[in-house]
Amino acid sequence: MTQQLQTQLIETELIPDKNRIRIAVALVYFCMGLCFSSWASRIPDIKTALNLSDAMLGSILFALPVGQFLMMPFSGRLVTRFGSHKVLLFALPVYALCLSNVGLAREGWQLTIALFLFGLAGNLCNISINTQGVSTERLFQRPIMASFHGGWSLAGFTGALIGLLMINLKVAPYWHFLTVILIVGIIVWFNYPFLVKGKPGTNPDEPKRKFFNKPDGILLQLGIIGFCSMASEGAMFDWSGVYFKDVVKAPSSLVILGYTSFMIMMATGRFVADYLISKIGRKRLLQICGVMISSGLFTAVFFPYLIPSTIAFMVVGLGVSSIVPTVYSAAGRHSKVPPGIALATVSSVSFLGFLMGPPLIGYISEAAGLRYSFAVIGVFGIGITLLVSRVRALQND
Repeated sequence: MTQQLQTQLIETELIPDKNRIRIAVALVYFCMGLCFSSWASRIPDIKTALNLSDAMLGSILFALPVGQFLMMPFSGRLVTRFGSHKVLLFALPVYALCLSNVGLAREGWQLTIALFLFGLAGNLCNISINTQGVSTERLFQRPIMASFHGGWSLAGFTGALIGLLMINLKVAPYWHFLTVILIVGIIVWFNYPFLVKGKPGTNPDEPKRKFFNKPDGILLQLGIIGFCSMASEGAMFDWSGVYFKDVVKAPSSLVILGYTSFMIMMATGRFVADYLISKIGRKRLLQICGVMISSGLFTAVFFPYLIPSTIAFMVVGLGVSSIVPTVYSAAGRHSKVPPGIALATVSSVSFLGFLMGPPLIGYISEAAGLRYSFAVIGVFGIGITLLVSRVRALQND
C-alpha cells in the first residue's frame, strides 16, 4: 500500500487515524521488549539453577543470536511477500510461547534449544515490527522511529521490575514467563486491527530479486554501526546482572539494579532521540552516543562499585538508545530496496554484534575476568564514533 493511498484512507476514515496506528505499533514493540527483558531479568537465577560457569553460559547464550541470524534471510522475504501485519500476528504469539520453553529448561542443552527457538521467532518479530515502524513513520512524515524503540525499552524496564518482584517472591521462571505470555496475548488481541496493512516493497516495476544478493553498500555501512551498538547492548542485556553479582558484589536484592538502570536510561534516550535528531542531526547524535557507550563501560571497569557502576550503566543506556532506531529508520528510507529486505540486511550485519558480544564476554571472563571483557566491549563505542563520520548516508542528516 503506497503512502498516498494510506493517507487518503486515513482521511476518509477507512482505516484508523494515525495516532491510533502509532499507539498500536508502539504496543507491539512493548510486547516484544517485555518478552526479551523477562528472560534477561532471570539470567542470573537460571545460571545458578543450572550450575553454569561463565564460559558455559557464554556458549549457551550463543544459541539465541544464532537462531536470530539464521532466520534473517527468510524474515525479510516473508514480510515483503505477506505483509508485516500478517507475519506479526503469527510471530509475536510464537515468540511469547518460546519464552515459556526457556523457563522449563533443567539442563544446559535444553536451555540451548529453547534459546535457539526463541531467537528464530524473535527475528521474525523484529523484522515485521520494525517494518511496521517504518510504515508508520512514513505516515507521519517526521522522525518517530526512536519513540517506538522507546516503547521496547520501556518494556525492558517493566520486565525488569516484574522480574525483581518475581525474584523476591521466589516465583519460578516458568510461572513468571506464563504471566508475561498472558499480558502479551491481551495486548495483541486489542491492537492487531489497528496495525498498518499492506505489503511493502511490492512495486510491480521492481525487478525480481534473487534469494541471495550482494548487500547494498549503504545498508552494509549502517549495519556495521548497528553491529557495534548491538555488541554493547548484548553485553548489557545478558551480563549486566552477572556483572553486578560477581564483580560489583551487589546484595542479592540489588543484582538487577544495573540492568534496570541501563534499561531506564535507554528508554529515556529513545523518547527524546527524535527531538535531538531534528536539532543536531543523525550524524552528530550517533557520534555522541558512541562516546557515551565507551565512557560508561570504562567507568564500570575502573570503578566496580555499586553507585559508580549504576551511573555508568545509565550512561551506556543513553549511548545505545538512539543508534539502532536511527540506522533502522535510515535503512527503511532507502529508495532502492523494499523496507522489509532493507531492514533484514541491516539486521543481519547488526545482529552479528549480538552473535559475538555475549559469548565473547564469557570467554574473556573465563580467561582474564569479567572486568576485562567489559573493557573490550567498550572499544565498540569508539568504533561507532569513528564510523559515523564516514557513512555518506548520514552526512546530510
